[in-house]
Amino acid sequence: MKTLLQKDKTQFQNFVWQFYQEYGRPFAWRNVDNPYYILVSEIMLQQTQTYRVEPKFDQFIAAFADVQTLAEADLRDVLGVWQGLGYNRRGKALWQNAQRIVQEFDGKLPDDPDVLQTFAHIGPNTAASIAAFAFNKPVVFIETNIRAVYLHSFFKDQSDIKDAQLIPLIEQTLDTLNPREWYYALMDYGVHLKKKLPNPSRKSAHHAVQSKFEGSDRQIRGRIIKKLIEVGTLHKDVLLVFLGKEHDRYERILSGLVKDEMVVMNDDQCCIE
Repeated sequence: MKTLLQKDKTQFQNFVWQFYQEYGRPFAWRNVDNPYYILVSEIMLQQTQTYRVEPKFDQFIAAFADVQTLAEADLRDVLGVWQGLGYNRRGKALWQNAQRIVQEFDGKLPDDPDVLQTFAHIGPNTAASIAAFAFNKPVVFIETNIRAVYLHSFFKDQSDIKDAQLIPLIEQTLDTLNPREWYYALMDYGVHLKKKLPNPSRKSAHHAVQSKFEGSDRQIRGRIIKKLIEVGTLHKDVLLVFLGKEHDRYERILSGLVKDEMVVMNDDQCCIE
């Protein structure tokens, strides 16, 4: 494990803070005293860039102003607003999480990362990020932009670096008095690095190129969901005609949606409910 000297930690922190003071990005979900906003934004930001999330976040909050409103909404309405973000399972997970918060936690988002990990579509890093941003807790987590910062700053001439090598450095340099803004600063610096340099994340052992979306199963899943949002209920054979895809592949993708409980099918009639 790499251990940093105090002077190196201080120098690194000062540099990141100075960058943030000059180039920090304003977002509607930052520096707000509303854990619900953080929950929505963190689920939306999974595998999705901020420029796509910004308008959808505003639209979503306008439609579902608080956790109670979201919990009481129809799934079809929720996914209707979600359209354009992709990964519709995240939208359903957010809706399910709102229901659980209302039913089990008196409408208040838990602040314990271990509890948050028991919610749908919330893993260790998302749970910790929610705890940091919603409750300013000095927890340790990593995501793509934070990873880029530490790879660039401490592993300049190395590659195949594992997250397990980065986590101790993130912990050593964490500003425990203001973890919320510290992580904002790290993320903003990471975005800057990715624009300025060849992607530093390529040095990571976990780096993977995202598969092509056009023509993918994911695109077809999204088209099925979008069509059912628009029309309500369709016979599966009508869906097949609409998609214009080969039958075997269509059947497999639709079966996957039914298995994931994104689509309900009764007597070959498909809908979202």
